[in-house]
Amino acid sequence: MAATNHQTEAPAQTEAFRVSDEVAEALAAGRPVVALESTIISHGLPRPRNLEAAREFEAILRDAGVTPATIAVLDGIPRIGLDDEGVRRIAEEDMTKASVRDLPILSAKGASGATTVAATAYLAGRAGVRVFATGGLGGVHRGASDTFDESADLSALALSGVTVVSAGVKSVLDIPATLERLETLSVPVVGYRTTDFPSFWLSTSGYTIDWSVEDTDEIARVMRGQDLLGHGQGIVVANPLPAELQWDPAEHDRVLATAFAAADAAGVSGKAVTPFLLGFIVEESGGRSLEVNLDIARNNVRLAGGIALSWSALNSAAA
Repeated sequence: MAATNHQTEAPAQTEAFRVSDEVAEALAAGRPVVALESTIISHGLPRPRNLEAAREFEAILRDAGVTPATIAVLDGIPRIGLDDEGVRRIAEEDMTKASVRDLPILSAKGASGATTVAATAYLAGRAGVRVFATGGLGGVHRGASDTFDESADLSALALSGVTVVSAGVKSVLDIPATLERLETLSVPVVGYRTTDFPSFWLSTSGYTIDWSVEDTDEIARVMRGQDLLGHGQGIVVANPLPAELQWDPAEHDRVLATAFAAADAAGVSGKAVTPFLLGFIVEESGGRSLEVNLDIARNNVRLAGGIALSWSALNSAAA
């Protein structure tokens, strides 16, 4: 296994990022492209299941006629679109989680990192990739009024110009505060055929959002409206997992309550709480939460592919 944050002897790179030939050709031709994050592969799934999943997500898009653009930083260079060796590296090497603030440091050190939602959205936007599929957004953490713990995903979305498909945010976070923060940042949030914001493992949260959209063509028109207004913010498409695939709500509530009690008993506080909770939930659920994670990712990748196809068709019709 390669060492964490592999260092190169070359001087710091001078290019901001590198777009693969496949992605560059698709973008130049106006063909559909979907960005995929790499942290879900490096940190969200166990080996070797993570490599299988990474290849599966790309295959879902290719089968739909969409070019996948998996994003990561390899040897100091942000890459938009990975070859199979790059996908293998993010699955098998120990890499840091790279948010937007980490990108220049990785560049200077010639180090590698798996991109978070924030960094992936930022780099996708810089490269001109307009649609991005992830599992769930980061958000405002419980107790943030004391800790100020809030994911950079939210502020990055406000600047990215990218449409992000997610299953809401994890139920361990403060969902109403997250929705309020997105409103403050003027980030449009639309539910895919729902006005009930999903809570990742569960299809609903009980918190209502103002707008729903019925199909991918409508989402593409929202994107067009965003461009015509010069708004610049990203768009959140909240895509609930079908009810028959969600985690059993009773089991979810039991495991979540046990996880919070365990965190209190262990004296975990501040920014350490969420990583503790997520790790505990995986073990306490016997891996069930991971299986739901995979279903969520597949569901979001499929919808993102449909949005990219609609976006490409809308632009072709207007040309």
